[in-house]
Amino acid sequence: MKLKEIISELEILHISGTTEQEISGITFDSRSVGPGSVFVAIRGAGADGHDYIGQALASGASAVISEEKPMPGYPGVTWISVAQSRISLALMASAYYGHPSRDLHMVGITGTNGKTTIATLLHRIHTSLGFRAGLLSTIQVLVGEESHPATHTTPDPVQINRYLRKMVDTGCGYCFMEVSSHAIHQGRIAGLDFNGGVFTNLTRDHLDYHKDFMEYLEVKKRFFDNLPSGAFALVNGDDKHGKVMLQNCKASPHTFSLRSVCEFRGKIKEMHLEGSSLEINGSEVWVRLPGRFNASNMVCTFAAAVLSGQNPEDVLREMSMVDSVKGRFETFTSKKGITGIVDYAHTPDALSKVLETIREVNIRNGEIITVVGAGGNRDRGKRPMMALIAARASQKVILTSDNPRDEDPESILDDMMKGIPRNLREKILRITNREESIRTACMLAGPDDIVLVAGKGHENYQLIGKKKFPFNDMEILQQNLN
Repeated sequence: MKLKEIISELEILHISGTTEQEISGITFDSRSVGPGSVFVAIRGAGADGHDYIGQALASGASAVISEEKPMPGYPGVTWISVAQSRISLALMASAYYGHPSRDLHMVGITGTNGKTTIATLLHRIHTSLGFRAGLLSTIQVLVGEESHPATHTTPDPVQINRYLRKMVDTGCGYCFMEVSSHAIHQGRIAGLDFNGGVFTNLTRDHLDYHKDFMEYLEVKKRFFDNLPSGAFALVNGDDKHGKVMLQNCKASPHTFSLRSVCEFRGKIKEMHLEGSSLEINGSEVWVRLPGRFNASNMVCTFAAAVLSGQNPEDVLREMSMVDSVKGRFETFTSKKGITGIVDYAHTPDALSKVLETIREVNIRNGEIITVVGAGGNRDRGKRPMMALIAARASQKVILTSDNPRDEDPESILDDMMKGIPRNLREKILRITNREESIRTACMLAGPDDIVLVAGKGHENYQLIGKKKFPFNDMEILQQNLN
């Protein structure tokens, strides 16, 4: 493909050189530049791609996209100046791969909690109904049934469009995609054609990245502002921010709810650790996912599937057969009658909802033992909040290391302890080593007790400093309970 075809949708400020050359690839990483590549210089939080233009040119880049004027001394190189390199990268990636999103029924799911569950369930249901579908999620990327590891909730634009191209080429008709606030803010989804957008809920998260909650809200809303008139916009009627998402939205508005009158209405009939009996738009269905938050997720999944053209009865039938998503309220019961639960809950709201569900299904009145930490180099304000939530809802709490990254794990636990009042401190243990903390929780548990390990969910590593060390909460939990 020629350069002029790739840049046809860009807002160009200046061009120096020819645009007739054939392009071998697009990259924003100077280390992956090859002969004939286009290098896009992006300003990041930790590095500025403009500082690596020379390295990219030395590796054979034939064109540079940047927010700065051309550098002298590089004859034969095409230099294109743009207002926003990030947006340009996404538009170029879409064009380079032949605008694959236009050939898919694309549904984007955004919100603080529930994105992974809903996207995964939509993929499973459509696959079970006989459709070939793709999935872009926190846990994995699926092209049909072919799995690829996920590095981010929403990949970079080049990866996104490369996967979408593969989905189209292998016969996929649908793609269900988690859309993170980082991806919206950084323009990673620019140039994608969405047929539907889903809003799950909005609570405190990512305030280490966004300057405040209002910016976080506005970034989420931007996704809905950009949906086309032919798409659907499905929002949670039980979340006060749902109506905000629909303001100025050109897409067809739809709502789902457990508590109020909405187009897609759900009601919990029974709730057990093994699952829940729900009534959705007048039809009853048993689902294998317990809890009020999962009931909301299921109603949302039903609504999104129906709005994507599926028969309601077929969707309900398939919903009754899907299992929980890895690391999302993933449970097992040991031979001693101890229940172990692993959940990705890493925000105050998510942890509160998980513990609320455990209390509701704890019919044997066993003790709740919670193992929880907080990530390093992330929002410090939520640490004491999460510790307090765990202390109020559990009989025993073990504060431990999560992904400490570059922070001192003990310092993170100090922050968490600030949320614990004196009258609750007797139920708190501090064990920095995560494996030891899980082992201790299992030793403290007896028959009918429930051990919750929260925070990392599906992750199979622990990030300490700059290194990833193999670690799996569920494996450690099962080893110590069986």
